[in-house]
Amino acid sequence: MSAVQTDNPFDLDSDAAYQRWREEKLRRHPERIDDLIVEIRDLRKLSKAEHSAVVDRIRRCNMAIYTSRHDSKGNENEDKALVRALGRQFGLERLDHNMGADEDAITSLTVQDDALHRGYIPYTNRAIAWHTDGYYNSPERQIHALLLHCASPAREGGENRLLDHEMVYLQLRDRNPAWITALMHPEAMTIPANIVEGKTLRPAVAGPVFSVTPDGRLHMRYTDRNRSIQWRNDPLTFEAVAALKATLRSGSPWHFAATLQAGQGLISNNVLHTRSGFTDGDVPRLLYRARYYNGIAVHSG
Repeated sequence: MSAVQTDNPFDLDSDAAYQRWREEKLRRHPERIDDLIVEIRDLRKLSKAEHSAVVDRIRRCNMAIYTSRHDSKGNENEDKALVRALGRQFGLERLDHNMGADEDAITSLTVQDDALHRGYIPYTNRAIAWHTDGYYNSPERQIHALLLHCASPAREGGENRLLDHEMVYLQLRDRNPAWITALMHPEAMTIPANIVEGKTLRPAVAGPVFSVTPDGRLHMRYTDRNRSIQWRNDPLTFEAVAALKATLRSGSPWHFAATLQAGQGLISNNVLHTRSGFTDGDVPRLLYRARYYNGIAVHSG
């Protein structure tokens, strides 16, 4: 970090800015899942009040859960059009064409066992540990916003736990600012190359856990997996990672849990999240996922 103080609260040399931000963050952060929910009449065209309500929650905790009366009736094109239209109203245009996504870059999250999706946990009914999306992406393709839209829920399970990454940063920095330094190292966390049958599908990717975007926002890339991950061989890094994992596993007023129902969704600045295992009914669980290279615009509109 620079020795020159700035007004950015995520600059470790700017304690005054951090303390001001910290006080406001704790004062305004929701402590009930109900405080995240915004009812929306038409996802294609939010009213000014609906848009402002979503923006308010993004400002306070980097996420909002919306609920609507939209009934997909199994219409994939209509559902995906809703996702794209909703994202655009918050400045989200730059979709990530990840390997498992459909041709339009929106991913159908449902149980799939074809050759492309086989072996990847998001396309099974198994639990997924704490992570931010796209943690294996290269630095220029980092995911800064995530939109999940539920077309049909599981018969049982499929719960998401949610945690604002800024609250994790706050707790770790309060305990030991040196942990933040370690987690901001450009080689803090490496995801090894994805090699299948001798073919490299994705090269190894190294990068920080916490970083600050050019516009001053805090970004986090993280996975709680224990295999296929390499941490920087440094005692302070190991200590910081242990503290981070403990923070995720401990309960707090800022840990939320939600099981999205049809017509509901999550819009966020790629906050930390999990998924519990689930059991499908006659209609399989299906969520549409859109990942974006830019964060959510929080100007009024």
